[in-house]
Amino acid sequence: MAARPELTCFLCERPLGTRVEWHHPIPKSRGGRETVPVHPICHRTIHKTLGNKELERGYSTPEALRAHPELAKFIAWIATKDPDFHAPTGRRKG
Repeated sequence: MAARPELTCFLCERPLGTRVEWHHPIPKSRGGRETVPVHPICHRTIHKTLGNKELERGYSTPEALRAHPELAKFIAWIATKDPDFHAPTGRRKG
């Protein structure tokens, strides 16, 4: 039996923990069908930082998300945390 490759988070690239959420890189409300695995805290941070229109138009790839200044700062902070680490993310700005 072949070993299952370890899943990593679409945003932060850390191994996933026991809780996995599924993110639509192109929002479902904008016709997106593909889903990718993310940590719950990463998923909430993506949606706190960017609206669906922004996600569709310029942030549908992991590289684009990682280049966003706020998300880059978050990724640097979360890099050493346990895969099951979670903390409140607050509300979307604006």
